[in-house]
Amino acid sequence: MAFLFKKFQEAVKVLAKSPTFARDGRHLQFEADMNRLFLYTSYNRLGKNADEADADEIIDMARKASLAEQQKQVQENIHEQISKFCTHMDDILLPDSKNGSGRPDKFSERNTAPRRSGLVLAVGGTATSDNPGTSVVETKPLKRFELSEKLKDFTGYTLEVKPSQIQHEDAGQGLYLDGEADVGSVIAIYPGVTYSPAYYRYIPGYPRVDLQNLYLITRYDGTVINAQPWGSGGETREIWDGSSIPEPRLNAEGGETSSDRVWKLLNKPLDGAKVGSKGEVLERRNPLAFAHFANHPAKDMAPNVMVCPYDFPLTEKNMRTYIPNISFGNGGEVKMKKLGSFWFKSWKSSSSVTDVPILSCWLPGKSLTKRFS
Repeated sequence: MAFLFKKFQEAVKVLAKSPTFARDGRHLQFEADMNRLFLYTSYNRLGKNADEADADEIIDMARKASLAEQQKQVQENIHEQISKFCTHMDDILLPDSKNGSGRPDKFSERNTAPRRSGLVLAVGGTATSDNPGTSVVETKPLKRFELSEKLKDFTGYTLEVKPSQIQHEDAGQGLYLDGEADVGSVIAIYPGVTYSPAYYRYIPGYPRVDLQNLYLITRYDGTVINAQPWGSGGETREIWDGSSIPEPRLNAEGGETSSDRVWKLLNKPLDGAKVGSKGEVLERRNPLAFAHFANHPAKDMAPNVMVCPYDFPLTEKNMRTYIPNISFGNGGEVKMKKLGSFWFKSWKSSSSVTDVPILSCWLPGKSLTKRFS
């Protein structure tokens, strides 16, 4: 496998210099990242029994496949890993009663309310009263650290959050790998509330959303994920609505500047409580929901992980509780158009054909090396 990994590394370097990627900056970076993710996650999927012919075939596909084809394959590769992770979590947490497929007899969450669209997972409001069909399945009373150690027995690694080793006064906490991960492994998941461009004005602190919130991240497709309400997780499986979001001040010194007032005038914040939404049954002890504690590498240090956008199919209900994200919104399908720095929305016709509903996630965690710490 060491020889094959070296072969993949050389392919990454060669493909990165391809004229295909010599276009506009942001799209260029997205295509280059997707190309690398295609190689690394495919390498991981080959497994330990792969031979050189398999590696050559994947490298050849990376040269010829379109961006859309590579994205689709990356999604499949990641979903396979996420599915295995969810199976491990069920094996650890749920009672021994299982069906022939190895999955639990009952879904990890049950919701009898009809789903109106792909964006039905929202925040704000009380799920116990608004959604009487939602119930929390009983699990083994394991603490977070106990669950983390048991997951390590399956995967060979788990995560630790402790003081960063980066020499900077604002370094804060850092994310560490306890164990060893193979190249192309999913290391962590970025938890929290996701906002499509249609709901930017509901992000706490809008429009200066990042002023006192270090846990915001944006996907290439414009989806913003706010990990601040997730914090460090919890000690139970519970109905979580992401509503415990502190309202940041507009100015770090506590006052509102003229610039702040102009921004508020041009981009009036909206009240999220009026949207009408519900919570979801999520496993707050999730051992991988710590990607928001990962720091950028210090000066002269090469990164040992990379980020990957992942769209979780909401049809996989027996896996849903282990995806630490909920979407903000009232269930409407929205198309967005951008003009300058402004987004405009137009609602889809109810007669339009939709694909499988998804939840936009981000996985800052493809290990590029055999070990990192």
